[in-house]
Amino acid sequence: MRETLTVSPAVYAAAGAAMSYYGGTGPMRFGGVLLVMGVSFLCVLTQGPVWFLGDPKVHRRVRRSMVYLTALYLGFGLGLGAGVPRPVRLGLPDAKITGVYGILQDDPRDPARSRAIGNLALQSVSGPGGIRASAKGILTVFFPDEAVPGLREFGRGSEIYIEGTLFLFKESRGNARGNLRGFRAQSVHIARPAPALEQIRTGVRLYLMKRFAGPVWGGLALALLTGIRDTLNTELSESYQYAGCSHVLALSGMHLTIIAGVIARILKKPLGLMPSGIIGAACILVYVYLAGNLPSLTRAAIMYIAGAPGVLGRLPKQPASLLGMTFLIQLGLQPESGYSISFMLSYSALGGILFIGEAIYDLIRGSVPEFLARPLAASLGAFIATAAVIAMFFGMLRPVGILAGLVVMPLTALFMTAALILLALDAVAPFLISPCEMILFGLYAILEKLTSLCALAPGISVSGPAPAVFLSLGLLPVYLGLRAGQRLLRRDIAPFD
Repeated sequence: MRETLTVSPAVYAAAGAAMSYYGGTGPMRFGGVLLVMGVSFLCVLTQGPVWFLGDPKVHRRVRRSMVYLTALYLGFGLGLGAGVPRPVRLGLPDAKITGVYGILQDDPRDPARSRAIGNLALQSVSGPGGIRASAKGILTVFFPDEAVPGLREFGRGSEIYIEGTLFLFKESRGNARGNLRGFRAQSVHIARPAPALEQIRTGVRLYLMKRFAGPVWGGLALALLTGIRDTLNTELSESYQYAGCSHVLALSGMHLTIIAGVIARILKKPLGLMPSGIIGAACILVYVYLAGNLPSLTRAAIMYIAGAPGVLGRLPKQPASLLGMTFLIQLGLQPESGYSISFMLSYSALGGILFIGEAIYDLIRGSVPEFLARPLAASLGAFIATAAVIAMFFGMLRPVGILAGLVVMPLTALFMTAALILLALDAVAPFLISPCEMILFGLYAILEKLTSLCALAPGISVSGPAPAVFLSLGLLPVYLGLRAGQRLLRRDIAPFD
């Protein structure tokens, strides 16, 4: 418990980075700078006079405080730098641009059964009369439906020329970057295929799409293994959402844990802990490369690899520090991903589990069966920590997910494990495929029925930014109250230990 709640310089640095990165623009960000400076000044002012009295304990305390403040400042600077918008330089007036040329950066994705979208690394733009100009930056492109099969066949990394119109749009509410350029494609032309490695990746993804085409459960298996939701049943997806379990479908730590667990179980005995861990990390990197640049999955991969020395006994386990360090690494490497909903939900959910969830667990253990206490505490912690983000972007809270997730998540994990086993059976034991498919069909039927029943529970409407601000401000008192309860509980239990 104590190691889980350890607050290290990495946590302070992550807090400072989050404060400046999500602090908005203009006066709001300037106010954040003043807030950090004010807190720092008060800390030094209150501790400084007694520092010179020579008390070793006070000296260590002040030195530790200065380390934390330095980490806070460094994180604040990283957040400011990462939050600066990366401008798109087009070289021609917006109104004259009728075509763009560049490299496809990701697999075209369908956000809500509407037009597929993807990102293009610009190389040049063109206009009427054959005029061309160099361009630089990442441009969001809205593709027509008929172009998507061809783009998927050639895959990420292809050089493409797109004809259409440029327009301004706002990516999402709460996005500090404000208005962004987008390109509405009318026709798409493949100018050059992707590099060989990208072609292999595309081939694997196309094979998996073909392998899971047909069975009623195939869309769910494909979504859980690769993140491709093209064939996922719309009603099932909505049932997961209304049941408060939509995060289960997003590739993240649960999926990496299953893959790493399967690899470790197979290799640990013949190879040993360290070789199997190294091979597992390599497989994780391959899997992330195959699935694509998904913020929640990248976060889980960084945490897995960075935390490997702790698992192997080479470093102490400090999950909170590891989470803060992962946040700083990902924000530095992928500054644009911090504005995605999956990024915010991924970090806030795990932070809620580590801090709030563990505090709740300390309070309810003994009065709730052990097999239920920790999952319930984790579910409550994640719900409380993510409530503000969900309120901001979705306008509806689904408290039923606190309980529904206790059953839906392990069943979904079992379904994903069975899908992985099915792929292995394709190569080594084809005669066992039919029984495995029957198991998948049964699990799918259970999940479909369970999520549809949970989806009937009413939600809480919290439309508008005000509830999100209120929930965010209420998070600190909730956490402090839980920590106070922990201290009282330990004080009562200590004499009997």
